[in-house]
Amino acid sequence: MAELSTLARPYAKAAFEFAVTAGDLQGWSQSLAIAGSVAQQSNVVRLLASPSVTAEQQAQALIEICGDALNDQGKNFLTILSENRRLQLLPDISQQFDVLKANREKAVDVEVTAAHELDAEQQQKLSDALSTKLERKVNMQVRLDKNLLGGAVIRAGDTVIDGSIRGRLAKLAESLHS
Repeated sequence: MAELSTLARPYAKAAFEFAVTAGDLQGWSQSLAIAGSVAQQSNVVRLLASPSVTAEQQAQALIEICGDALNDQGKNFLTILSENRRLQLLPDISQQFDVLKANREKAVDVEVTAAHELDAEQQQKLSDALSTKLERKVNMQVRLDKNLLGGAVIRAGDTVIDGSIRGRLAKLAESLHS
C-alpha cells in the first residue's frame, strides 16, 4: 500500500496548501474525511473500478453522495481527482491531510487503552504529561480492555508506550527464553 500513499501525497499537500490559504483546515478535513469514507463503501469501490463509467460520471456520483458536505472547492477537487483517475486515493488523501493538519496545529491524537476506568483527574494528568513529552497538544481517546490485567497502552502516531502488566509479563517471558 506504500504506492497508494505515494500517489496520494501530492494531492493531500495541494489540498492542505489550499486549505491553509483559505483558512479552512477544519472544513477541508471534514470534507475529505466524508469523501474518503464514501469512497470506501463497497458500491462506490465498484463504481470507481468500473471501466464503463466515465471519470465525469464517477465524480458526479461521488459529489451527489457527499451532498452538502462538500463546498464548491471540494467538488472541484473531486473533479480533478476523477480526471486523473485518483478518486480511489481519497481515504489516503484524507489521512495524509489530517497528519499535515496535526503537524501544523502541533497536535497529536493519542489512544489510551487502559485496564480500568480512568477518572477525569487521571486523564488530565496523563494528557498533561504526554503533552509535555511530545511537545504537542494532545487529543486523547480512552478505551477499556480488561485483558490488560493492569496499567495502560498508549499509542501516539508511531510511538507506543506499553505500561500494561500484560506487556511487562510478555517482556519478562521473552527475556527468560532468550
